[in-house]
Amino acid sequence: MGVKSYLDANFDFEIVDEFLDHYSMMVDSMEMMIIDLSKPALHEKSINELFRVFHNIKSASGYLKIIPMQKLSAFVEDELEILRSSDKPITNETINWLLAISDMFAQWLEDIKNDRELSKIQYALLKIPDLDK
Repeated sequence: MGVKSYLDANFDFEIVDEFLDHYSMMVDSMEMMIIDLSKPALHEKSINELFRVFHNIKSASGYLKIIPMQKLSAFVEDELEILRSSDKPITNETINWLLAISDMFAQWLEDIKNDRELSKIQYALLKIPDLDK
């Protein structure tokens, strides 16, 4: 059974539809927010928006029991909290890591739309970039 079938079988249509609409919008906006992290004028706004996106995905996927998505979004949310409290500029390594994370969430969107099981989390995504550089 694919993720979409699982959601349809276990949750009200309106809840699933709303999740998919919001999830799609969040995935579509992630990449630009990540790129904007390197722009000093947009850094603070972008990091706060990214944090909210991953927090919302964590909450919604937790409610819907989409465990890999919940765990990865919680992992990223924790790292974004560290970045939010730092006054150091974001490194290219961190931006590239976040872009790879964004790609994983985009892949999951495709998996859901095509009613497949979620793709496995790439091990490299679990290697936190050096946030202290």
